[in-house]
Amino acid sequence: MLRPNMYYADLKDSYLFYNIAQKTKKYLEDHPGAHLYRMGIGDVSLPLCDAVIEALHIAADDQANKQSFNGYMPECGAPFLRKAVKDYYGSRGIELAEDEVFISSGASDELGDILDLFDRSNRSLIIEPAYPAYVDANVMGGREIVHLSSGRDNGFLPLPGEDTEADLLYICSPNNPTGAVFSREQLKAWVDYANKNGSVILFDAAYEAFIEDESLPHSIFEIEGARTCAIEICSLSKTAGFTGTRLGYTVIPHELERSGMNLNKMWVRNRTTKTNGVSYVIQRGAAAVFTPEGQKQIHQNIAIYKNNAKVLMKALDKLGIWYTGGKNAPYIWMECPKGMGSWEFFDLLLDKVQIVGTPGEGFGKCGEGYFRFSTFGDPDDTAKAAELLLGLLG
Repeated sequence: MLRPNMYYADLKDSYLFYNIAQKTKKYLEDHPGAHLYRMGIGDVSLPLCDAVIEALHIAADDQANKQSFNGYMPECGAPFLRKAVKDYYGSRGIELAEDEVFISSGASDELGDILDLFDRSNRSLIIEPAYPAYVDANVMGGREIVHLSSGRDNGFLPLPGEDTEADLLYICSPNNPTGAVFSREQLKAWVDYANKNGSVILFDAAYEAFIEDESLPHSIFEIEGARTCAIEICSLSKTAGFTGTRLGYTVIPHELERSGMNLNKMWVRNRTTKTNGVSYVIQRGAAAVFTPEGQKQIHQNIAIYKNNAKVLMKALDKLGIWYTGGKNAPYIWMECPKGMGSWEFFDLLLDKVQIVGTPGEGFGKCGEGYFRFSTFGDPDDTAKAAELLLGLLG
């Protein structure tokens, strides 16, 4: 008799997003025509920049001519895009080889697929509050999870302790959901731990383009020793508005080896077995992101999202509410006022001022009492939401 993967039975229901969807649906049914100020889901609201659109059109036209038509693309990524990513890292002083860069259909896909490289017996450490997919992917794989709680006392940036025991270390910086960013010294502590213990860091850098404080690292590979213990996974979803276009990239250094196995070579084998590559058209669009004009244009969009953050932070400052994030990340993680629970605060905002955010409890137990705002919304809606927050809580 066929036996399915029984670890799926250990998954929790999509409690967070299911409940948000149900509550907002019920509110709209009871209040037809109401306008909701949506600052919960981390989807972008601005379109792809002109440089990307032009490249997509040209690439689509390429597919209409026999001389320029492209079929299957190299599974690990087109050379022109791998070089563009390599050069982007080079502009920050990080030397990579082109074959250390792997092009993917997005960071979320890659964060799940990368677990193929590791035995089920490996223990995964997840810093919480955390992006829920980290936990779910490991549950599906039957791995033991070490939950490392963080809080206001350490700025939601915990460090490894003497009793820390784990093989795979998930680090997201700038963090989703808290918006907190690890310093160089803090990341060095994690790199040193990983090298000492033979662990591997899975570094989620999806929001690196939002860092404005240049004393903070954009990449784990800015840290000495990272090439022997880290894999970096990044995305153009929030950087360049590719949430509906889907493209990311992963960096695996040649030096990264465990038990005589080279993880870069293993990933080449994995990708050439399990994928047929990302489409030519999308990769051409992605390459345009890394041109001077593309960089200028995407940062103009990022500036709009960062201004949304400033508007919300100004309101929270006036209210005297503690928060982290915002300055170097597209998320603001605030303490719920007056000791309210995160779902209690969600209901208050929805019922009284039609603002939709994300309850912190959904990102792990230590997220209870906190609330996440996304700054990817419409600027006018964000300004109005800030005004409504001041009126409600002031």
